[in-house]
Amino acid sequence: MIVARELPLALPHPALPTADWADRFDVENVAGPLTARQALERMTGQTPAWIHRLMAVRNGLVRLVGLKTGDIDGFPVLAERAEEIVVGLDDRHLDFRIVLRVELAAPSTSAPQLKHNVSIATLVDRHNLFGRAYILVVTPFHKRIVARMLGALAS
Repeated sequence: MIVARELPLALPHPALPTADWADRFDVENVAGPLTARQALERMTGQTPAWIHRLMAVRNGLVRLVGLKTGDIDGFPVLAERAEEIVVGLDDRHLDFRIVLRVELAAPSTSAPQLKHNVSIATLVDRHNLFGRAYILVVTPFHKRIVARMLGALAS
């Protein structure tokens, strides 16, 4: 499996200008042609069972404190262009956006077929202490999930 790499992301970002936490991962040389929606559908269509189980545990816990629940493939689309799709939710403790971007990779003589670079940026506006604590707890899982799903896209 190809491993996604973590890259820096400068704030503010137009998808969520008030974000105070962010990360970004990318993977190179994903076979194309490929739009952002197609990349998102491929990633969520091959999500491993352990990720769905982890999301179910998360949903059960946050439901107890009155927060919104969701699954990786169920977040609302907030903006979409062929090369970029933005999904996210606003809640009491935080607002988040996931920005998936697809760019044509530079052609190579060793790889003449169409290839793309795909990146995922996660932006979070933490509203309160609970939002900060939530991100602190979920960040290790989030990073592993995003890297795994992005890496599987390129495999």
